[in-house]
Amino acid sequence: MKKPFVTQEQLQNIAAQYPTPFHLYDERGIRENARRLKAAFSWNPGFREYFAVKATPTPAILKLLREEGCGVDCSSLTELMMSERCGFGGEEIMFSSNDTPPEEFSMAHRLGATINLDDITHIDCLKETLGTLPETVSCRFNPGGVFSIGASKEGFQVMDNPGDAKYGFTRGQLFEGFRRLKELGVKYFGLHSFLASNTLSNEYYPTLAGILFQLAADLKRETGCHIRFINLSGGVGVPYRPEQTANDIFAIGEGVRRQYESILVPAGMGDVAIFTELGRFMLAPYGCLVTRAIHEKHTYKEYIGVDACAADLMRPAMYGAYHHITVMGKEDAPCDHIYDVTGCLCENNDKFAVDRALPRIDMGDLLVIHDTGAHGHAMGYNYNGRLRSAEILLREDGSTELIRRAETPEDYFATVVW
Repeated sequence: MKKPFVTQEQLQNIAAQYPTPFHLYDERGIRENARRLKAAFSWNPGFREYFAVKATPTPAILKLLREEGCGVDCSSLTELMMSERCGFGGEEIMFSSNDTPPEEFSMAHRLGATINLDDITHIDCLKETLGTLPETVSCRFNPGGVFSIGASKEGFQVMDNPGDAKYGFTRGQLFEGFRRLKELGVKYFGLHSFLASNTLSNEYYPTLAGILFQLAADLKRETGCHIRFINLSGGVGVPYRPEQTANDIFAIGEGVRRQYESILVPAGMGDVAIFTELGRFMLAPYGCLVTRAIHEKHTYKEYIGVDACAADLMRPAMYGAYHHITVMGKEDAPCDHIYDVTGCLCENNDKFAVDRALPRIDMGDLLVIHDTGAHGHAMGYNYNGRLRSAEILLREDGSTELIRRAETPEDYFATVVW
């Protein structure tokens, strides 16, 4: 059973101060999780987590993660600007974009960020934009085909289709690209790849690591390039459903270490730093969307209307994604009602839950929609003129801090030329 990180009494007090809906984040959980990740990879002296800004582009959260030793992975000009304003600079920033406008390469270079190229043609674009290439450049690898790990001991099968993804170099392009970059004066190299999303298997990262470590050894042998780091990117998931088992980050770190020692160390590459680029794993369980039941409808189905909508959390409408729901104060009540929990958009897919078994919901009840700390508020939008909600941080001492106010109609009209 999933339990909120906040009590009913706490939430009632918070909701009395801040109107629902709002996104709430757990400072203690975020910090403890960042420390677990760091400990799991402490065997690698150069390890660093580059938090994927796109998952939760909220300055207060980014600053908190920086205090825990994390860097940031940016994919746009505004994410670079936000990271700079939060105090990140130099090697604390990884810039991983695609179809990149030249001015974004310029901004990344000005900040001293490590640039992670998505395509072989971007080498010449980078040269034309900067004149002289940076000392360190990374490249993103796409092996093509279908990536799959059979049913693991966790009972979860990982499968994705890199061949359909728009990202990355082919293997042949990678070798050609490294040689070209070396000719242009690049001294140090990085390797990056992302093969599957939201995996619930302790085997995914070690399997990916084995692929990248062998590729790195081949690249060094055939091109002579000095590979300084390997970025395992994201893909380590979280259990959105209560019956799912969470990943064991220590088992994952140990699996990567075994691959490192069996492949890279014999290849004379025992100095390679390991980077991660996690978003969902770092933040999703430590954020929730708090909303209030405001309508009930009895037609062909039973509906509960809440004051949040897909403008606050797009994943259920966009992907059909499952997010667990707790009716506060009724955690132990029988789930003997079947509801669709809906928002107010003029779209039939604006539903947080479909045919969900829940306790009886009364008007005014507070509902916690779990695991929205990543790709939650970040994916908000203004369709139907709906305004995005506030973000609030629950501090370790139990106090709260408003870290992003709710949008107002003035914000919505601010860009209009009348």
